[in-house]
Amino acid sequence: MPRKILLQTTIPTVEDDWSIVRFAMLRDHLAGLTGPGGETLFEVTARDRDPPGAPDSVISALSHSDFDAVWLFAVDEGDGLMSEDCAGLSGFRKRGGGLMVTRDHMDLGASVCTIGGVGKAHYFHSKQPDPDEDRRRIDDVETSHILWPNYHSGPNGDFQEVTVVGPLHPVLADPAQPDGRLRFLPAHPHEGGVGAPPDDPSARVIATGVSRVTNRPFNLAVAFEASEAGGRAVAQSTFHHFCDYNWDPAAGCPSFVDEPPGDGLARSPEAQASVRRYAENLARWLTGLPTA
Repeated sequence: MPRKILLQTTIPTVEDDWSIVRFAMLRDHLAGLTGPGGETLFEVTARDRDPPGAPDSVISALSHSDFDAVWLFAVDEGDGLMSEDCAGLSGFRKRGGGLMVTRDHMDLGASVCTIGGVGKAHYFHSKQPDPDEDRRRIDDVETSHILWPNYHSGPNGDFQEVTVVGPLHPVLADPAQPDGRLRFLPAHPHEGGVGAPPDDPSARVIATGVSRVTNRPFNLAVAFEASEAGGRAVAQSTFHHFCDYNWDPAAGCPSFVDEPPGDGLARSPEAQASVRRYAENLARWLTGLPTA
């Protein structure tokens, strides 16, 4: 039986925003993955949240669902999840579900903070700030109206080189590379802040990037191993690692995105393969399948 994955945003469907239709390439990629016998690996459901003002009918009930993994794209401005929704996500992980939670710069996605365990890995400007005071500085000086966290890894449409931290984590394995390590992820000029909660021994930073503006390293991903606290989880610095516009700028973007895109990813089959390998690895690891 295919493992069931939910791709979920924290906003209702809005055409000129980062609604779930802007993650269609990811959805199709995961839905098209097959096993050695040609069997479908994943059944993928992709949806936006219900209209605001009440708990979401699916998110708030996740602890009783049959999903194996949830990928949460926190694209709201801080009010996308109600307490019942966070409880549903916490309960889902507590019963062993795999959870990937991602956001973006400054306070974008700050409604995730109270999700059990993985919520504490996300740092925002006005809520749950990074405990490392040295990182509470403007990184992308070209867009100073966006306050920290705001790491510039490159234009949308380009790719960045990934540095593996500590022992190679399964989600960063890439048998196509001579050293077996995944090398690239999509770039984005406004990545957010993530870190391993110091009171959670199951969590560690597994990958970092480097700002093209200040040359400072920053965390890209934090992995949580399964423990008494719950199932496997990943905190990701930005949802732009997964959206259509970053995989292919020709797919378009909301009208409020005004930086010119790059074309590095389109010109690099190796980087394209790396990006898709990472998505596959995440899907496999979060649902308990081998990654290589």
